[in-house]
Amino acid sequence: MKRTSHILPVLALMGALAAPTLAATAPAAKTAPASQKADNAPFWTGHPNAAAFAKMHDGRIARAKADIARMLAVKGTRTLANTLRPYDDAQIELDAASSQAGLMENVHPDSTLRAAAEKVSQKVSAYATELSLNRRVYDALAAIDRSKADDATRYYLEKELRDFRLAGVDKDEATRKRVQELRDELVKIGQDFDRNIRSDVRTITVAGAADLDGLPADFIANHKPGADGKITLDINYPDYIPVMSYCKSDDVRHRLYMEYNNRAYPKNMEVLKRMFARRYELAKLLGFDEWADYITANKMVGNAKNVRDFIDKIVTASGPRADREYQVLLKRKQKDVPGAIQVNLWESNYWSEAVRKSDYNFDSQSVRPYLAYDKVKQGILDLTSTLFGVTYRRVKDAPVWDPSVECWEMLENGKLVGRFYLDMHPRKDKYNHAAQFDVRTGVEGRQIPEAALVCNLPGGEAGDPGLMEHDDVVTFLHEFGHLVHALFAGHQRWCGIGGGRTEQDFIEAPSQMLEEWAWDPATLATFATHYQTNEPIPADLVKQMKRAHDYGEGLRVRRQMVYADVSLSYYNQDPTNLDTDDVLKALVKKYQPFPYVDGTHFQCAFGHLDGYSAVYYTYMWSLVIAKDMFSQFDRANLLAPQVALHYRHAVLEPGGSKPAAKLVEDFLGRPFNFTAYDKWLNQEDDGKTSLK
Repeated sequence: MKRTSHILPVLALMGALAAPTLAATAPAAKTAPASQKADNAPFWTGHPNAAAFAKMHDGRIARAKADIARMLAVKGTRTLANTLRPYDDAQIELDAASSQAGLMENVHPDSTLRAAAEKVSQKVSAYATELSLNRRVYDALAAIDRSKADDATRYYLEKELRDFRLAGVDKDEATRKRVQELRDELVKIGQDFDRNIRSDVRTITVAGAADLDGLPADFIANHKPGADGKITLDINYPDYIPVMSYCKSDDVRHRLYMEYNNRAYPKNMEVLKRMFARRYELAKLLGFDEWADYITANKMVGNAKNVRDFIDKIVTASGPRADREYQVLLKRKQKDVPGAIQVNLWESNYWSEAVRKSDYNFDSQSVRPYLAYDKVKQGILDLTSTLFGVTYRRVKDAPVWDPSVECWEMLENGKLVGRFYLDMHPRKDKYNHAAQFDVRTGVEGRQIPEAALVCNLPGGEAGDPGLMEHDDVVTFLHEFGHLVHALFAGHQRWCGIGGGRTEQDFIEAPSQMLEEWAWDPATLATFATHYQTNEPIPADLVKQMKRAHDYGEGLRVRRQMVYADVSLSYYNQDPTNLDTDDVLKALVKKYQPFPYVDGTHFQCAFGHLDGYSAVYYTYMWSLVIAKDMFSQFDRANLLAPQVALHYRHAVLEPGGSKPAAKLVEDFLGRPFNFTAYDKWLNQEDDGKTSLK
């Protein structure tokens, strides 16, 4: 997932996603603005405390305001140099403050600094909204002579002017004032929503190791009984995923499922109510019938009706396969539970794993010894180095926010071209999902890009090899795909088109495509070696794993459509009488064969309802594009760099300098289509015949 700060709704409409840079000293009179000075030091240099952090970002906001004042003071003809340059300088500063604050409020171990970061986000959002409603700024940009500008610069200006209008710059003063108030309130609402999720790490206890029967030996060894003899399990991924997949105790799985699906309940029920109401009011003020139409106006999809049509198309395409797969799942359960008439959601992973064992002769635990965290990490670094023609080096003793965080640099031909941070294991009060956070948007000749991966993977403790599920490897590769996109795209002339500043419904496609390498036997053989014997993973085991994984794809697609339609349905209506439980229950029933689990409130921890709001369809939309792009690679030799380098230059490096559809067309030589996705979704099962 690509994670941006709470000011995304404003900055995205202005064409500037959250991605910070280091601040330089404040500009002196009649000198070059500080924001034009190169500064490539690691962003956490100085290990600021809460007060220093707040002061640093107050300085950035002040410099942004000075840049805009400089822009507005211009007399005579408006040019790229005297108008767009100071405007983009302001974007550099606002990106800096928003992204660094957004990261720190999610990962810093000190609650005081996290609180300071939240306040920084509020301040930046307030000024970003004010700027997006400033008619003088809009008029100045509109007056620039673009006749001699390059294509990327013209596109930048077109996007900015469109997004100023979407932000409400052309509304009357009273409307603009209310827009400002709503934007400011929505930042705080979003922070409340995320904080409630992050802080609610629920646990269950089991009587002893016997209740963990079926789980890997290393998992049981890492869960020592307490003084009372009981063992505690929490809802973070390193516990939750193995328990739901392997634990034989239906009671243990059920209890952990209930806790996981009640995170932030009941607190976030009221928060969601406020979030939906304020966004609906904002959309109406800006001339839209509902939020879903407003938020899709600058996306590839265009409007909410097209989202609905897209969901319907995917639902229709996935229906037959999902039905067949559910019947396989139910029959497998009935072998052990005679008379069973349904499979429950807390059982789906467990019985899916049983199907893989019985019908595909594959046990997911058999690959875990080959997937020790450190080897996987190095393997992903080596893979992307081979594909994209760069190298990496670890920066020892780099300034980081927690001792467990690693700092790495990306180099090309010996030149420093990017920096990134790996914060990869669970920690108290840390963001508990997996995402790539922007840290600093690169601008060619002025500053290198920086980004961070924040995950919750096994390992990180002395003596623990961190044996990973294969799904963990897929997650790692996915997030690393976001990271290389941010770094390669961080070399544009303008901050406002650098980094991953493509349309939001394209942003997942590069990461989803990179996941394909996690299933390639030749790729895995380069790093997946047994943590005890160092033997490489057998190619036949990888092929068997792929066949087994393909079972259940129809059901997984249907689950994604539940999320996509929940996202859309909460935002495509007047929320006054919206019952979020009823909507969720109806959509589970509509799209999935598994019955809704009463007493759960998944929406309270569905973090995408804030940052993505109505556009969770993005994941499937992007996957359609990812499958089409992947069709250009030679599956018999995925480590060959020729196509990968073309892909890097055509899709990753341009960032937001072109429409996403044009980026894909430049790579494919044609517009993207559904052919590759449909072939993938409806592929014939090449394992057992139970799906045919």
